[in-house]
Amino acid sequence: MASYRRRFLTLVGLCGASLLLPASTLPVDEPDARLAWALRWALLPILTLMVAVARVANHRFYTPEDIDGAGLTNGTPQARLQRAILQNTLEQAVLAVAAYAIWSVVVPYSWLPSIAVAALYFVAGRVLFARGYTRGAAGRATGFGLTAYPTFGMLATLAVVLLFRLLNWMIGR
Repeated sequence: MASYRRRFLTLVGLCGASLLLPASTLPVDEPDARLAWALRWALLPILTLMVAVARVANHRFYTPEDIDGAGLTNGTPQARLQRAILQNTLEQAVLAVAAYAIWSVVVPYSWLPSIAVAALYFVAGRVLFARGYTRGAAGRATGFGLTAYPTFGMLATLAVVLLFRLLNWMIGR
């Protein structure tokens, strides 16, 4: 899938999220309820991280060359592969959970469903990333895009929204 298609899919998913989820699924419009709702969706990226950790641990447990861990061995190619996927998943999960939490309390209430879409994209992206990793950059691209673009889009949008709020506050003083 070409990069522009991944970005378009992300944009459609995030912007159209409010059409996908009925209003009855949203929390009350209070900061603590909004944050709690976002953290429930943050479970999905955290679960992908757990799976990545488990895959590394499982490989090490059953591979004598890797059982001593990365700090004591160079690792087999499979161990290095699993660690690379784990490292990228950790990086993406940290950004995603932070983005979901901040998004939930900053953006307009009607934008909250985009957290659910981003979390679902995250899981799909991690599966595709891991499955395509051995095929190089082209094999990882779709998975990386589905994982990263929603988070990056949310963080960039948050930066703009907060910048405009700061400017409005400065002008209004």
